[in-house]
Amino acid sequence: MPSLLDRTIAGLLPAVPRPIVRRVSSRYIAGEEFTAVVAAARALAARNLRSTMDILGENTDSVEKARPPAAAYLELVNRQVEAGVDRNVSIKLSQLGLTSDRELCLESMRAIVARSASHRGKVRIDMEDSSLTDATLWVFKTLRADYTNVGVVLQAYLHRTLADIAALAPLTPDYRLCKGIYIEPAAVAIQDRAGINANFLRALAAMFDGGSVVGIATHDAALIDGAKRLIAERRLGPDRYEFQMLLGVQEKLRDRLVAEGHPLRVYLPYGREWYAYCMRRLKENPSVAGHVFRAMLGLG
Repeated sequence: MPSLLDRTIAGLLPAVPRPIVRRVSSRYIAGEEFTAVVAAARALAARNLRSTMDILGENTDSVEKARPPAAAYLELVNRQVEAGVDRNVSIKLSQLGLTSDRELCLESMRAIVARSASHRGKVRIDMEDSSLTDATLWVFKTLRADYTNVGVVLQAYLHRTLADIAALAPLTPDYRLCKGIYIEPAAVAIQDRAGINANFLRALAAMFDGGSVVGIATHDAALIDGAKRLIAERRLGPDRYEFQMLLGVQEKLRDRLVAEGHPLRVYLPYGREWYAYCMRRLKENPSVAGHVFRAMLGLG
């Protein structure tokens, strides 16, 4: 849980001049334009690292605001092919209007997933706060009935996650498993690190045992060691899993995993809405604020 200091810093950071926030965030955001994110993806590929791209943008609250991001993702899956980079994108459904028009969101996603499939690409549906879990899984299940190139994210800290894995088992989903970053009440989410980590490994084992391919999204060394044990025990090949990390985070650990022969994918957010993205992440998880503050002081 975030400390009082973290929450205080998070409340103060919006007053920090944008150029300073931009300088700090440049380590974690690939850039504003497509050329920048392509350069980042190519640099990663040269180091035997995979990538997924995400277009930054605010949650949309109207049909009119939801259409441009959908068009941008359709363009992105084409441009990835033209640029010769990984054909992999990650999408938050709230950006495509999930909260204002669920059917429009579904149809926008159907068009994106279909175009990606035509390019032998993959689309990953990101998971947001718990109020959107059911709707997000509905979109995923609807699309998965027709397309195998769509995956979904589950969050280990939610009490419901093991039940969701059991319910989704007939679809053999392609998963990303993460801890979860949103502030949720105790009735909805596990509150302590040890409990979250234990549930993460239980969820990962259930996903593997169900035959799924899993993106293991964590920077926690203890969880990575636990995941490696599960992989070794089940004698899983690299076609059944990959580790996933954020751009600019735990790079030494990332490079060590690759040197050991593990596949690893890096999340590349990009776009002009970087400031709103940074502020939203701080609101969602004030614990990040302490890390940002230390980076601003040159201590991170």
